[in-house]
Amino acid sequence: MVEQSDFSIDLAGIERWLVGQGVLAAGGLGSIRQLAGGTQNIVLRFSNGGRDYVLRHPPAKPRPNSNKLLEREIRLLGALAGSAVPHPAVVAACTDTSIVGAVFYVMEAVDGFNPTVAMPEGAAGSPAIRHRMGLEMIDGLAALADVDPIAQGLADFGNLDGFLERQVSRWASELDSYGRFAGWQGPAALGDVAAVGQWLTDNLPQGMQPGIIHGDYHIGNCIFGEDGRLNAIVDWEMATLGDPLVDLGRLLVSWPGKGPAKPQTMRVAPLDGFPSHGEMIARYAERSGRSLDHLPWFEVLACYKLGLILEGTHARAQAGLADMATGERLHRSAVALLEEARAIIAQA
Repeated sequence: MVEQSDFSIDLAGIERWLVGQGVLAAGGLGSIRQLAGGTQNIVLRFSNGGRDYVLRHPPAKPRPNSNKLLEREIRLLGALAGSAVPHPAVVAACTDTSIVGAVFYVMEAVDGFNPTVAMPEGAAGSPAIRHRMGLEMIDGLAALADVDPIAQGLADFGNLDGFLERQVSRWASELDSYGRFAGWQGPAALGDVAAVGQWLTDNLPQGMQPGIIHGDYHIGNCIFGEDGRLNAIVDWEMATLGDPLVDLGRLLVSWPGKGPAKPQTMRVAPLDGFPSHGEMIARYAERSGRSLDHLPWFEVLACYKLGLILEGTHARAQAGLADMATGERLHRSAVALLEEARAIIAQA
């Protein structure tokens, strides 16, 4: 049996429930280890009956919406079952918080590697494998854009009305809210944020082809096989409905270019071999069939949104509520992202 103190959650209660549901064989959760990369939830891999599983559970001190977010993940992953989107299959889900005090779910373990944690020798030594990894990420994104949320019972999973129109005000309000952190230097260090927001407002695309958005699509949320195949897209807690080009824009602004790495460039080494921006864009257009006429707008939006989100950690750090080194690193990324937004605008 496992001690519930091991990870500050009721593992014994989770085990009893899973055995009672007929999901696991009696005998306990074996070889438990915490997976790297999970920051908003506790993610544990364990074995039972000769198979490996992964448990997702809110942190020991959950956020007010932790249970709700996990419920949304469970629902979304269920809707993706049978689709071409690489994703972990849910084995069992418990939304009754009276069982162990929180929502949790168990999914099949996906073998492979997260490149931001460690690049295995094969991928690290092969530009061809890294090239495939980039194209596979685009294919996974195109497959997600192809899923009809209405047909999959997700009509109420997000508010499509005015989705693009409300993006600027949503994230501008987020930036304004940092004023509550004593000691924050304010938005001036980010440059003219309002001008970027105004450009987004003035150049708003008219209409959109709606679909499912992952919400945080980058290489750190992908699990790859040794040959570069995309085995699974993970961490769906920010998923919603909207324009799938939001995900493409988010991916591209962190993608390595021809020059030196920028503060917002994905934290993977080595970077050579990955497909170029042009290849990624052409692949998405081919696989998704979507118009990319307004792609620069989505890239600017990605820079604007991500930059303002990252500045939040800097604000908390200056108030003594987060690690200062991390805050300063993310602030440099925020500054670089807003500079990138202005560069894209200048070329648009």
